[in-house]
Amino acid sequence: MVRGLERRRIFDTTADRRDFLQRLEAIVTATRLTILAWVFLPNPVHLLVRTGPVPLATAMRRLLTGYAVAFNHRHKRHGHLFQNRYKSILVEEESYGLEVTRYIHLNPLRAKLVRDLGALDRFPWSGHTALLGRMRRPWQAVGEVLGQFSRQVGPARQRYRQFVAEGVPLGRRPELQGGGLRRSAGGWEGLVTLRRGRERWAFDERILGSGPFVEGMLEGMSPPPTPWPRARALTVFPRVLATCGRAWGVTVAEICGGSRRRVVAHARAAAGFIGVTELGLPIAQVARALGVSPPIVRVALARGPALLRAQGLSAKAMVDKVVPG
Repeated sequence: MVRGLERRRIFDTTADRRDFLQRLEAIVTATRLTILAWVFLPNPVHLLVRTGPVPLATAMRRLLTGYAVAFNHRHKRHGHLFQNRYKSILVEEESYGLEVTRYIHLNPLRAKLVRDLGALDRFPWSGHTALLGRMRRPWQAVGEVLGQFSRQVGPARQRYRQFVAEGVPLGRRPELQGGGLRRSAGGWEGLVTLRRGRERWAFDERILGSGPFVEGMLEGMSPPPTPWPRARALTVFPRVLATCGRAWGVTVAEICGGSRRRVVAHARAAAGFIGVTELGLPIAQVARALGVSPPIVRVALARGPALLRAQGLSAKAMVDKVVPG
């Protein structure tokens, strides 16, 4: 979520919106962000994204800095355009992905920019029109979202439209603005600062998810019981990868090669969880070793305990197995 400084408008003209849209498309292509939902209000902008290999902070910096410079030039103004940098909420996709998609796309109706659902269906500055097939947005993950409603495009669009209509009477939903146990109200910034001071977070990141998801994320940020020398941890981590591969019946090459197969993703999440919580490796370093982005490792911190339990394993036992004695 990006807001204008002192509640000022981010967009004054149609040219502004087109400029931001073109920049967003370019960033998606360059950084391999997945855009699931989006909307441009006069203030603010909402995006639901899944990160790729480039960190979200890098992608957003490119997008917002470039737009602010161009906006100032067009309107002959100086100074900051945006309030801080942006607000980021980590979303548990399986539980809340579609809910947040609907919530974002209903924003123009709640803000009274459009009169009704029919007008919303024609609103050009939202991903809603692309999901309905009224506007072509090849950079938006249209097929992925519609695929959750039906394998056939026509019925999927109808069911998505009905799903959006059912969200209208729900109004504003504070539970979709960071939730679960609300244990993350202090933000990741404080937790990470305590965990390892050199990893800096330039935004307020909360969690939207079930209680276990929030607990898992916070548990994953706890320091390991006994500190490991960094060099030794880096030596042990490849052995952890191999052990996780054997436990899930996949290869290390698959784990680190970007495969999206469920069994590979489970092995990768378990390995990431062990690397951070047991070996004390930085999230960014584990992400590089696994060939994924840091946010994916942060999600692994929530999923890891349950995945290990399902296999009858524990993180400590996995490490003890590769480092006997």
